[in-house]
Amino acid sequence: MDRKERLLAREVAVKAASKAGELAREHFGSKLNIQHKDERGDLVTEVDVKADRLIVDDILAVFPTHRIYSEEAGEGGSASEWVWHVDPLDGTNNFALGIPLYGVSISLSYQGRIILGVIHDSALGLNYAAMQGDGAWQDGRRLAAEPSGALVKSTISWIQGHAVGKNDQGALGLRHHLEHSVKRVLRMWAPSLTWAMLARGDLHGIVLYNSEGEDLYAGLLLAQEAGVKVTDYDGSPLALLGGTGAGSGSGEGKPAYIVAAVPEYHDELLKIVQEATK
Repeated sequence: MDRKERLLAREVAVKAASKAGELAREHFGSKLNIQHKDERGDLVTEVDVKADRLIVDDILAVFPTHRIYSEEAGEGGSASEWVWHVDPLDGTNNFALGIPLYGVSISLSYQGRIILGVIHDSALGLNYAAMQGDGAWQDGRRLAAEPSGALVKSTISWIQGHAVGKNDQGALGLRHHLEHSVKRVLRMWAPSLTWAMLARGDLHGIVLYNSEGEDLYAGLLLAQEAGVKVTDYDGSPLALLGGTGAGSGSGEGKPAYIVAAVPEYHDELLKIVQEATK
C-alpha cells in the first residue's frame, strides 16, 4: 500500500467514523434497546450494531480484499495481511447511561503493525487521526503531547480489560498503588477518548492492564505519533508500534500490559508500576 492508498484508507476511516458518530449522537438520550453481551454485564445497543455495519460496509466497499475484526460483527472480509479493527461505539456503558463520553475507534494494521488509527469523539464531533510516521492530528491541528508539572501532582488514567475480574489482586494492587502515587487516577470507560486526551497532553500517562481489542490499536498509534513513549511493563517497545520487544502486549489479540507517557515522565511512571507488580 503506497502513500496514496494510505491516505485513501485514512479518508475512508474518518468518514465512516464520522457517520457512525453522527448516528450515535442522533440516538443519544433516547430510549434504547439495551442487552447484556455476557455474564460480565457488558452492554450492547441497537446503535452499536447499526454503527458497526455502517463502518464495515464502508471499508469493504473500498478495500474488499482486507480482513476486518469488528466489536459487534466479529471477524469478516478476506484472509489478508491488511487487518482493520473497528469499535463502532466505544463507551457503550456511558452512552446507555446518558454520559456524553463515547466514540469510534478504527485502525488498520499490516503484518501485525499498526499503520493507521482514527478516533472520533462522537459527542463533540471531533476527529483524531494518525498514520505511521506522519504525526497525530485533531482535524487540521497537529498534536504534541506536552504535559507539565510533577508526575506526583498529575492525573493519569487507568484502563483495564473486560476480562479483569473484581477480585483480580494484580489489578487491585496496582491501581491502589497508583492512587497513592499520583494526584488522581481517571477511569473514563471509553479507552479511545482516553488515548486522545493523552495525545493532546491533557493526561500525564496511561496504565493499561490486561486489555486488548478493537478500542486499543488506534489510540496506541495516535499517542505514539504525538510523542508518547509506549512500552510494556518491562519497558520494552511494542511490536505493534514498530518495536522489537517481545513482552506482553506485543501482538494483536494478546492481553496488553502497557505504560504510556511522554519520555520526560515515562520512566518515573514505569518505576511506579514495577514497584507494584514485581
